Amino acid sequence: MKELWVPLSAAKAQQRKVETIANNVANANTTAFKKDRMVFREYLSAYEKGTDIDLPNKEWAPEDFYRSYGAEHAHPVVDGSFTNFTQGQIRPTNNPLDIALNGKGFLEVHGPNGIRYTRRGNFSVNQQGEMVTDQGMKVMAKLDLPEVGNGNEVIEVNKQVPSPQERSIKLQKGPININQKGEVFQNGNLVARLSVVEFKNTEVLMKEGNSLFMNNDTRNILKNEPKTAIIQGALEGSNVNTVEEMSNLIKAHRNLESIQRVIKTYDNMANKAYNDIARF
Repeated sequence: MKELWVPLSAAKAQQRKVETIANNVANANTTAFKKDRMVFREYLSAYEKGTDIDLPNKEWAPEDFYRSYGAEHAHPVVDGSFTNFTQGQIRPTNNPLDIALNGKGFLEVHGPNGIRYTRRGNFSVNQQGEMVTDQGMKVMAKLDLPEVGNGNEVIEVNKQVPSPQERSIKLQKGPININQKGEVFQNGNLVARLSVVEFKNTEVLMKEGNSLFMNNDTRNILKNEPKTAIIQGALEGSNVNTVEEMSNLIKAHRNLESIQRVIKTYDNMANKAYNDIARF
């Protein structure tokens, strides 16, 4: 019953798909949530052996069409998942500490695990007067480093480069105004500038949860001035289409049920074969 591994692997892969779609549906109302998609590939034994799939050079007979070339041992495997970074709908909130991004950029924040990037801009002020995320992570001010030569030299980190703890945005009492460039003003004075980062390839960002992303390659960060616009008093919604995701979830569930019926059929065939053998 080696063929049983084919539906078993399909059930495992389909279960992963169901869980991914269900997570998308659950976060349909989460601020700046980006939906995920599973990627599958089919493994064929003929590919592993490197054999050529030959066709008979003759008049074809019915039995020629029964040659499967190992396809009966094919099984799907999860090749990975990717995040869809399309823009979510921007809705006004009239809260001066709510920030929405119109573009491909991310806001830089700092938490217990280091620097992270997010588009979830529902900020507040902690007891120390620092601008923080809804999870308490400090919002980073833009860091301007001087250009050295052709940009390929290694810049030695010294006391002139502030640490992430020193880059927190400290606010005072009074109205807050943030323009499209991310410049934060209070009482007519420039307090700080939000650190907005754009990436060469967003596909390499690693999803951490709570709408946070990690970037493990500093070369992936664009050095040019970001084109992303800051919108104060608004939040970006999720890019999940609820109707589409619910339809996909129903299809995935039905496929999983069909695979489970195949597994049950294999199990019944095995039990019948064992019982028949035991009679002899």
